[in-house]
Amino acid sequence: MSGHPLFARFYTCLSGRADALGVADHREELLSGLRGRGVEIGAGNGRNFVHYPHGVTEVLAIEPERYLRARAVEAARKAAIPVAVADASAESIPAADGSFDFAVASLVLCSVPDQQAALSEVRRALKPGGELRFYEHVRSESGLLARVQSFVAPVWRVLGAGCRPDRSTVSAIENAGFVIEQVRSFSFEPGPRLACGLVSPHVIGRARRP
Repeated sequence: MSGHPLFARFYTCLSGRADALGVADHREELLSGLRGRGVEIGAGNGRNFVHYPHGVTEVLAIEPERYLRARAVEAARKAAIPVAVADASAESIPAADGSFDFAVASLVLCSVPDQQAALSEVRRALKPGGELRFYEHVRSESGLLARVQSFVAPVWRVLGAGCRPDRSTVSAIENAGFVIEQVRSFSFEPGPRLACGLVSPHVIGRARRP
């Protein structure tokens, strides 16, 4: 989301309401049971931080957008576990190969400029056997909605700071060399139906680096 300051402020205003509508529960599900040292790509304004369990020893949170990164720094101060916030992108994680026990992608793989490059970089930074937790809106399995998502994608991308409503993210994770261990697919609208119905197909899952 780097370079989209207006959308960053809009996102910050909406994220609290979305959490109240159910996103907070999804964050709990996403992060449950994690242990060790991890990296969160596209951490946004840090809404995940308070949901990390105590078994986590440290999180490197990456956020390239200046306004959101400042909010993430504020959120890190309130977290129960150590969180370091870095100015970096998902495609260039500032860590050596095999540095992390887990990685978290939360509502970010829809908008990274190069999804496969980001996932390959996450795989590089994970230890062998390391876990990727993901929570994303995805391309619909319904042919009609999928076609609508693809039709509106060019405009949606401009209005949504690079977000694409039509990415087949679970397949992309597999193509990046991860083994999918668990996926829950569900419909969820975090805001007004007219807009959010287009991004209602969601997944929460776990994958592992072999």
